[in-house]
Amino acid sequence: MDLNIKEIRELMADLEKGSLREVSIQEGDFALHLSKNENVATPVVAPVATAPATAVPATPVTATEAAPVASQAAPVSGEEIKAPMVGTVYLKPKPDMPDFKQVGDHVEAGETVAIIEAMKLMTDIKSDVTGTIAQVLVKNEEVVDYDKPLYLVTVD
Repeated sequence: MDLNIKEIRELMADLEKGSLREVSIQEGDFALHLSKNENVATPVVAPVATAPATAVPATPVTATEAAPVASQAAPVSGEEIKAPMVGTVYLKPKPDMPDFKQVGDHVEAGETVAIIEAMKLMTDIKSDVTGTIAQVLVKNEEVVDYDKPLYLVTVD
């Protein structure tokens, strides 16, 4: 299969407009993976006739997006608030409102700290612990897996 850069860009535009989150194409020694998920930095592309295709990221990562990941490298102890399901996590009650919780905020057990959307159903995610938010481990609108840590809380 031979795709030129124009065809790959068309695939990227179609993916961006559509409801699919990711697409993978594999045929022989050709492989292309495009994803709208924020935790994917670049597509995986095997050698093809047009080498510039490997330089086209499906999800561009800016320096401001990469910085929070680097700051998470320092280990901090505490209890994790984890995702009870797979879905899209929302750290704000509404797009134009501030985050439920930020680093340094106090959280009570039973308090809503996020919302996870799964199959068009919104589920409030409540804290199991009382303490102070030490780290926010996900980004707003990130797709999360079951049991993925969302927050790290220093217990009071």
